[in-house]
Amino acid sequence: QVQLVESGGGLVQPGGSLRLSCVASGSIFSIKAMSWYRQAPGKGRELVATITSSTNTNYADSVKGRFTISRDSAKNTVYLQMNSLKPEDTAVYVCNAILVDTSKYPRNYWGQGTQVTVSS
Repeated sequence: QVQLVESGGGLVQPGGSLRLSCVASGSIFSIKAMSWYRQAPGKGRELVATITSSTNTNYADSVKGRFTISRDSAKNTVYLQMNSLKPEDTAVYVCNAILVDTSKYPRNYWGQGTQVTVSS
């Protein structure tokens, strides 16, 4: 059984910063990639950032230069540092991991999400 648990969301003023964390736990053999998605009210799920096992990163154009994704492989943890936040960044941020579990095949896992609200 694998679980992803996010933390770090909250209410922040425009221009402020937040740091999200996501810890993967359980029977994990290896993690191929970890990502952050977000879903705003009335909108579809959007890929925000991805980091691979070789630490290659990719970002949505809307967050480039403001958000930074990083990982601590020893702790099976991924972070999302969000700076210069805008009201349009308001969404539920959801962690995703592609990892090899006891099945020995890569599988897709999702967290429950953490709310980020940017408002004055």
